[in-house]
Amino acid sequence: MIRENEQVWFITGANKGLGAAFAKEALDKGYKVIATARKTEGMEELLGTSKNLLICNLDITNEEQIHSAVDAALEQFGRIDVLINNAGYGQLGYFEETSEKKIREQMETNVFGTMKLTRAILPTMRKQRSGNIITISSVVGITAMEGGSLYSASKFALEGWMEGLNTELKPFGIRCMLVEPGPFRTDFSNVQTSAKFSDLEIEDYDKQREQIRNFYMSFHKRESGDPMKLAKALINVLMDNNPPFRLIGGAGMVDFINQYLQERQTEYNNWRDVSDSTNFE
Repeated sequence: MIRENEQVWFITGANKGLGAAFAKEALDKGYKVIATARKTEGMEELLGTSKNLLICNLDITNEEQIHSAVDAALEQFGRIDVLINNAGYGQLGYFEETSEKKIREQMETNVFGTMKLTRAILPTMRKQRSGNIITISSVVGITAMEGGSLYSASKFALEGWMEGLNTELKPFGIRCMLVEPGPFRTDFSNVQTSAKFSDLEIEDYDKQREQIRNFYMSFHKRESGDPMKLAKALINVLMDNNPPFRLIGGAGMVDFINQYLQERQTEYNNWRDVSDSTNFE
């Protein structure tokens, strides 16, 4: 269980969507919040002004900005109890139609940027012998879907990293958690602010490309998930004596993932004899 009083939360991507919801809920609880984003314009209007709030410019791919934000947080509040790795975006479209530049940018932000920031905050948490690292993944970090292979690749990477990190940090009293939301009403699929589509065009993909683009653009602001309800749920879960390592968000998403896992297990079992036949005699 994390400290109930005087908590300090460090949240990335806090200018909109889930990040803003987490920041608002933490502030409402009386926690201290470092709310960071690449673009901080309008964040005071969004989150209000409070002695408990520190707003920082932070591009998580920028080493200098990372250390500047962490130093500012420690100077103002003295500790960091909860890190929420929320910043990131979705590179959508088909793999073959996405340039290597776009692929690298997706990984640089979602994976390497998240790792860089976490590395910068870990010494503080180890010194405290306490802390919570929460990384926002997705249900498509468990099972990939058409038109999102690269985004899923970035979330799959975070899932494996967090699972290993969780075991490495337990001796220091630091807990890790993956939050795996389904569709939530954020800017995720907004091509003006968050999502990016593939930048190449191959004739064979013309029909699928149009369908995928239309799906995401029509889905925007019609998602069923409520960011504020997820924020409230996350705080309640963190207060538990035994919080989960993975937390799925969204009605129907547990059933969706359970069905996928059952199908995966069935496939493994169907091919068990072949798997078992590959050792030395």
